[in-house]
Amino acid sequence: MIRCQCSRDLKIFTCNANRVLAEKIAKHLGTELGGLRVDRFADGEVDVQVLESVRGSDCYVIQPTCNPVNENLMELLVAADALRRASAGRITAVMPYYGYARADRKAAPRVPITAKLVANLIEKAGVDRVMTMDLHAAQIQGFFDLPVDHLRASGVFLDYFLKNKPKDLVVISPDVGGVERARRFAARMDAGLVIIDKRRPKRNEAVVYNVIGDVQDKTAIIVDDIVDTAGTLSVVAQKIKEAGAKKVYAVCTHGVLSRDGVDKIENSAIEKLFITDSLPEAGRKPSEKVHVLTISHVFADAIKRNHDGSSISEMFK
Repeated sequence: MIRCQCSRDLKIFTCNANRVLAEKIAKHLGTELGGLRVDRFADGEVDVQVLESVRGSDCYVIQPTCNPVNENLMELLVAADALRRASAGRITAVMPYYGYARADRKAAPRVPITAKLVANLIEKAGVDRVMTMDLHAAQIQGFFDLPVDHLRASGVFLDYFLKNKPKDLVVISPDVGGVERARRFAARMDAGLVIIDKRRPKRNEAVVYNVIGDVQDKTAIIVDDIVDTAGTLSVVAQKIKEAGAKKVYAVCTHGVLSRDGVDKIENSAIEKLFITDSLPEAGRKPSEKVHVLTISHVFADAIKRNHDGSSISEMFK
């Protein structure tokens, strides 16, 4: 249990996206979830009421914007507005998974930058601070004109693999954009780094052209931030296996696993996929190949440090 030192009341709320994770975070903090009713009007409009006084309190709303993305985003916005109008002292949106993060630039003519639009909406709703984990692109922090605490799940995966370290290990970046993430992981594991030269002819489809580095007779760990339909992950794993890897594992912070994602993992060359509980397990097809590690203690520690006014970056040293 983590004890908070600030004299201002700490209140933890959640909407409907991932109540299980919110309850775990609250338990680590030695408190219970605050009273927040999140319902729907007959026509589907979001209806929120704060069921306790929050005047002057330090309020945290835990809500990943996962499937159904637009419903969960709207719940967060309405909850923040309700807290602001109830005179909360400070409102922090705790978003373990930041939806629309992949639309972070104009990758084609006449397309939106939706990650920026979502940032604008969150600010307009009255949020004072955002706490999130493993953004698809780190520069999304700059889309906000308010503080953003960008947490990392790598420590959770490292704790597991350092206790169960395979021999002849190599870390795989599934694309050029993820090299820095994979390099940090490889450095902590004292392992080599391999980069995949990949192209996307269309959305949710990947073609691997080259495996840059040596995987022959090695155990490979693919490191990524999101696994959505698992198409890319499956293709990359197969190419690594064909290049001579003994075993292939994968770690991805956000296990979206939409459509037939779990089936693709089941039928892939991947021995085991490690994800976090940033997204709810409810409704996802169970699989012995998918192993979930909790990040609740990471968010609890960050909330406690933020509440007390101490350094969050010290968590990752």
